[in-house]
Amino acid sequence: MAQMSLQEQLLQAGLTNEKKAKRAKKASKKTRDMKREVKAATEEKRTSQLAKDKELNEQIKQQALAKAVQAQIKQLIEMNMLDVSRGNVTYNFTDGTAVKKLTVPGDIQRQLANGLLSIVRFGETGADDYAVIPSVVAGKIAMRDDSVLVSQNEIQEVEEDDPYADYVIPDDLMW
Repeated sequence: MAQMSLQEQLLQAGLTNEKKAKRAKKASKKTRDMKREVKAATEEKRTSQLAKDKELNEQIKQQALAKAVQAQIKQLIEMNMLDVSRGNVTYNFTDGTAVKKLTVPGDIQRQLANGLLSIVRFGETGADDYAVIPSVVAGKIAMRDDSVLVSQNEIQEVEEDDPYADYVIPDDLMW
């Protein structure tokens, strides 16, 4: 003897009719479909939220990394900047398209012209705050952020057998 479903038993007992049974079956199917749709929508929302969170975490990580690099650059400049406050010679250099002047001592002016020293942008305002640092340190800074570097001449090395070694061509003429 085969077992009958509850629906078949109710039909047989006369407690319901075929029309009501179909309607109940259809309602049951709609409920299952709705549950499936809600579950899919919830899963999609959760997936998109995870993607947004991941992107936001990446942005925060990049900002922290950029801050750390700027702090390293600031520390490198502060530790290696030379005191040019007692300068008496004007050194002209370009910052973008503008020609700027920096008053430095004579020996620092020669080292700037020969490429041993470099000029970097330094300070909170960023307007006209410059620092003079060794070119080796400027190279380390340029690896992190080359926009800080303002002026760096190539290091001029004198060859031993150069017949014109005693005749120095001035890089920065003073009138």
